[in-house]
Amino acid sequence: MSQSHNHSHVAGGGNEGKLALAVVLTGGFMLAEAAGGLISGSLALLADAGHMLTDFASLALAWFALRIARKPATWKRSYGFDRFSVLAAFVNGLALFLIAAWICWEAYNRLREPGEILGGLMFWVAVAGLAVNLLAFWILSRGERGNLNVRAAALHVMGDLLGSVGAIVASIVIMTTGWTPADPLLSVFVAIIILRAAWRVVKESAHILLEGAPEHLDRREIAAALTREISGVARVDHIHVWSITEERPMITMEVVTVGDTDMNSVRRKIKDYLRENFSVDHATVEIISDGVDGIAANFTD
Repeated sequence: MSQSHNHSHVAGGGNEGKLALAVVLTGGFMLAEAAGGLISGSLALLADAGHMLTDFASLALAWFALRIARKPATWKRSYGFDRFSVLAAFVNGLALFLIAAWICWEAYNRLREPGEILGGLMFWVAVAGLAVNLLAFWILSRGERGNLNVRAAALHVMGDLLGSVGAIVASIVIMTTGWTPADPLLSVFVAIIILRAAWRVVKESAHILLEGAPEHLDRREIAAALTREISGVARVDHIHVWSITEERPMITMEVVTVGDTDMNSVRRKIKDYLRENFSVDHATVEIISDGVDGIAANFTD
């Protein structure tokens, strides 16, 4: 039996609009914050601008991923273009490590040779950054909660919120006490936030690129459940579980049935069970009747 399939997923236009607005807000203020950091001499502002640069790239990537996901699958890319966002996330995650390393190096140099910092300018730029991040987070929080790109973008903006708060705290300390080391120390705090986000992005994207199984899909649990719950299933072998993106888990398996069990019925029940209990919408199931050589059927969504 042969069937044609289009595995591309069309994303919501509403999410595209929200992401586009967040990209404009983040990118525009990133430039203003970088300029404020250079003028005021604040490394904390420059560090937060660097963090916003990574978030700007992440937001732009999320927006672009929604656009490119509209492209239909081809004979060369039968699963469509969703995996592009995973590959780009892996590269962005590695870039985050470099940015965090640069911030820490600059902080070390500032601690060795402190310079003049305009605390007042630093404070107002940081407050403006906090306002922009709050607005961007509010916009993204109104998107589809089930969309991975939107949720990830909102988490990035939340990191920016913390960076802006850190810059505000450092500016207040400098204005009230004149203790300028607060600026590089708070910039290191921002760098730690970046490193934490970078590690998570690299780890999760690498796991997907290496065809790792999603955390909620244990093939041993799946085999036991199908054997126990689906009438006519003798055993389940050769289970392979992976994902195209975090939102698109895939599974293939070989199912051996007993006696003269209706193979079509078993196949339908298995696919329904996987969808309802494991949130797997795409399963390739090979059915083999026990004791009858050469009888097998392949079905795909």
